[in-house]
Amino acid sequence: MPAGLRYLRYSFFTCFALVFFYFYSSSPNLGTQDDLTRTVDKQSHPEGAHETEGTSQRVNATLISLARNSDVWDIARSIRQIEDRFNRQFNYDWVFLNDQPFNETFKKVTTALVSGKAKYGLIPEEHWSFPKWIDQKRAAEVRQQMAQKQIIYGDSVSYRHMCRYESGFFFRHPLMMDYDWYWRVEPNIEILCDIREDPFKFMEDNGKKYSFVLSLYEYGETISTLWDSVKMFMKVHPEHIAEDNTMAFLSNDNGETYNNCHFWSNFEIASLNWLRSPAYMDYFNSLDKDGGFFYERWGDAPVHTIAASLMLNKDEIHFFNDIAYYHVPFTHCPASEQTRLDLKCHCNPRDNFDWLEYSCTTRFFEISGWKRPEGYDD
Repeated sequence: MPAGLRYLRYSFFTCFALVFFYFYSSSPNLGTQDDLTRTVDKQSHPEGAHETEGTSQRVNATLISLARNSDVWDIARSIRQIEDRFNRQFNYDWVFLNDQPFNETFKKVTTALVSGKAKYGLIPEEHWSFPKWIDQKRAAEVRQQMAQKQIIYGDSVSYRHMCRYESGFFFRHPLMMDYDWYWRVEPNIEILCDIREDPFKFMEDNGKKYSFVLSLYEYGETISTLWDSVKMFMKVHPEHIAEDNTMAFLSNDNGETYNNCHFWSNFEIASLNWLRSPAYMDYFNSLDKDGGFFYERWGDAPVHTIAASLMLNKDEIHFFNDIAYYHVPFTHCPASEQTRLDLKCHCNPRDNFDWLEYSCTTRFFEISGWKRPEGYDD
């Protein structure tokens, strides 16, 4: 090629490159520091590196796990389940809380697994200890008695702190104040079907405030006086009781006694703003002062369930039939064969707990006027 033509060609490409670089660098939407930060995050989590339709429509929500350093491989299993079946399409953040500082192994493993941002928080000591009004001698005697009766977690101090924390404090942790919705995830759970619809967005768009997938009866000996405390709260605060409530889910005699039905709270997707409301805080503070978290073994599941059933209207509580879930020893598996095929489920419908005698889900369907799903009796 003649030297003159080569010179013209090189001059052309040089001019083109300069023009391109000028427009690229001067664009207000490219090359900003915020984009650089997001790119680093996405490179750390390649599964979330592309924006999907799901990420562009996300609501202000997070997944949350209360875990210890020793739980790292069990929570890793849960994260992998949630990410594979749901979150890699949506990239929601994940908050981890612990009463001790997380070690580097825990943080490295979990950060590598989540597709959104991983955040690590320390629980304040005052939220994971005996409040000043508790008689510790009396509390110790109760633990000893429950141990002799072989009541599950009956002699555990840490379990009681956990139940109290889940009942009244986790939603007020500084890391959680950034969000409006949460999905609670515990170690060693399984998600047994694809989750194609964003449950957070469903809750927000449809006016829901609390949801569940499993329900059952609580151990009566762990909550002997819980309903007495609830009735006192209702007497003092009638303004907090919803007109179209689901008292009938909780009681067989119009509120005189508690039938021990509760939503199993190791899975729950719910509104953080509801938990932070004056109504819920009045409720929690009333129960907390009565001391049943330590003088008995009140669980967060009946505490949350009673609050939702009394303070929310029926149509604000949702049953996620399509979210197939396992937490030892119970399984929720969609009854419809077509649903299981469409969502690539790997659960055995014969393991479904929903309609068995010890489940309370049948009762919830009856008082809500719902029909059981197709295939429930196959």
